Amino acid sequence: MQVWSRKTTMSRRIKRTTSPGDRAKGHEKGRDKDRANERGKGGSAQRSRKPDDRKFGERKTSDRPFAQRAPGKPPRFAEPRRDRQERVEPAAGKQAAEQPLPTKVQTVVVTADENGMRVDRFLEARFPGLSFSHIQRIVRKGELRVNGKRADSKDRLEEGQSVRIPPLRLDTPKTSGTLSEAEAKTLQALKDMTLYEDDDVLVLNKPAGLAVQGGSGMTRHVDQMLEVMRDAKGQKPRLVHRIDRETSGCLLIAKTRFAASFLTGAFRHRSARKIYWALVAGVPKPKQGRISTYLAKEESEEDSIMRIAEHGDEGASHAVTYYAVVEASATKLAWVSLKPVTGRTHQLRAHMAHIDHAIVGDPKYFNKENWQLPGGLQNRLHLLARRIVIPHPRGGVIDVSAPLPPHMLQSWNLLGLEADRFDPIENAPEE
Repeated sequence: MQVWSRKTTMSRRIKRTTSPGDRAKGHEKGRDKDRANERGKGGSAQRSRKPDDRKFGERKTSDRPFAQRAPGKPPRFAEPRRDRQERVEPAAGKQAAEQPLPTKVQTVVVTADENGMRVDRFLEARFPGLSFSHIQRIVRKGELRVNGKRADSKDRLEEGQSVRIPPLRLDTPKTSGTLSEAEAKTLQALKDMTLYEDDDVLVLNKPAGLAVQGGSGMTRHVDQMLEVMRDAKGQKPRLVHRIDRETSGCLLIAKTRFAASFLTGAFRHRSARKIYWALVAGVPKPKQGRISTYLAKEESEEDSIMRIAEHGDEGASHAVTYYAVVEASATKLAWVSLKPVTGRTHQLRAHMAHIDHAIVGDPKYFNKENWQLPGGLQNRLHLLARRIVIPHPRGGVIDVSAPLPPHMLQSWNLLGLEADRFDPIENAPEE
């Protein structure tokens, strides 16, 4: 584990169209006023104008905590770095024309951008709009082959591999223009979860306990609920990332194939920034740190978990997380803000357990012996996908925050934690 701190300067410039005469006059006061107005726009869910440039100071490692930003200064986290956004837009632009679904068997070659992608996500990226069940079905039947061999949906692809893709189809659209009573209730449930929505993007506040995708014995999950939102062409909104079943908070959905291609690329190129809040056992020292390990899946008859692995171990992937203690409750518990740089399965849960500060209520990774839950707190996973910031497919930035779920709000109230405190993780490095 490493300590992190950093000094940062930022230059925020907004693109605007001016005539040569205006540029010659140099209306600096007007520009300053525009910037001030831009900073004044707030809210839990907003789409801001795309910044033109920004600068970062050198990253340093020391025992001194990083300096907090000055009051009134917009958080650096909320603005995407220009160099990253430029990497995303061309990739998305290539897919904006939407590859047609193959009507006969075709073979494609894995590109450099697709290196390391899971088979199922490779199909989702290439052909947005395919349902999760359809992807799983063609993989399970062996209709999809990698270098001539059967593949599992979780297998990772390598650049240059040949992938045989069978004929694909979108699910048949509904013939009836009216929803059943059950479907109407599902649609209302989705509306009640909605934090942000426009023609391309939907951000849901997923409650704890609701799975994102189906599994054995799973009858209700977000992917299945989205069936009620199919359009006239039979396309339904699709997932572009996932959070654990017991984790609540921001879940990003693409409503169009164009948005799905763009947002999938944004996650692949790490242009999306995510912040999580957690309640952990003990108080991490130092109060800000960087956790860098390798993680690999460990299967057993009863369950599977992510274990800390060594570089070169089979199936091991590098995982990086920044953490910062926001507030402590004596020495028993701490409210920690987490910023994952990578997006591995159970990454935050495994990393906090690794540094001996497991997340309260975690049934898989809480490993502290003879530790008793303080009275009044529910023994449920205290992990919230608090905030997501990602470039919008049509320009600007989506910046959405989710409130504490009921069981975490109860814990915050019992422990006297102030949910509106400044979140120091906003100043964490980007890498």
